[in-house]
Amino acid sequence: MFRMTQRVFQKAVALDADVYHLHDPELIPIGLKLKHLGKKVIFDSHEDVPTQLLSKPYLEPVLLRALSAAFSLFERHACRRFDGIIAATPFIRDKFLAINPRTVDINNFPVIGELDATVPWADKHQEVCYVGGIGVIRGAREIVRACEFLQSTVQINLAGSFSESLVEAEVKASPGWERVNELGYLDRAGVRDVLGRSVAGLVTLHPVINYLDALPVKMFEYMAAGIPVIASNFPLWREIIEGNQCGLCVDPLDPKTIAGAIDRLVNNPELARRMGENGRRAVMDKYNWSIEEGKLLRFYEGLF
Repeated sequence: MFRMTQRVFQKAVALDADVYHLHDPELIPIGLKLKHLGKKVIFDSHEDVPTQLLSKPYLEPVLLRALSAAFSLFERHACRRFDGIIAATPFIRDKFLAINPRTVDINNFPVIGELDATVPWADKHQEVCYVGGIGVIRGAREIVRACEFLQSTVQINLAGSFSESLVEAEVKASPGWERVNELGYLDRAGVRDVLGRSVAGLVTLHPVINYLDALPVKMFEYMAAGIPVIASNFPLWREIIEGNQCGLCVDPLDPKTIAGAIDRLVNNPELARRMGENGRRAVMDKYNWSIEEGKLLRFYEGLF
């Protein structure tokens, strides 16, 4: 971490750029050094780091609280001095507005048309998909366990890589695994194909601090592909899913509830098709990169 940040600083100085846009918290000290050199610096916050630190299970609680408080003070000190803050979600934006008034949220929404496979609903398979990193807090256990309670003949397309070898071994040894199509890591064309043939997409992440106010990319990619979303019943996610009538919200810790939602959509193709169309329409209207790109470019222009 320390050697690399020094190399980044040396490269940044050599580039002599007009604007430096930093994404990683460990690069904040470099941002301050660049400010001292008279450069314009933006910090891009992907998460609420002080809060996220409190959820680390491998550190002692007292140490966690001290570390979180120290980073919070440092973050406030540094980000007041930067020329602007970009936040990955409205929740993070609101936090930084109290620190730096030149703060905007730039959401990682899909590019219109990138994942639209335009597969007729009648040609879809009896499949539901999960696309992304696979691990405990992303709901891997519950997704595979849900397969044991399915009443339909649906299969689960699992696209992505396992982050925990013990969890991988555990779920592969469970009875529900026979319903799983393990696809591994897929490129964008592969993701488009999986979304095109699936009747719904799963984003049943656990209710941990990082996720409650997050805007998961996969949720909007499912919507962009025109398939309904089965999502964790977090208040923010429920507002999006139910507000746009584009899917079902479930308790992510309850495999039976997840299975019930899967069966409902698989057994009611007209409902699933209608929800999928609603999701695609919502992406076309407001949850797309074209809108966010315009916000980002206007933000850059406002620096000069």
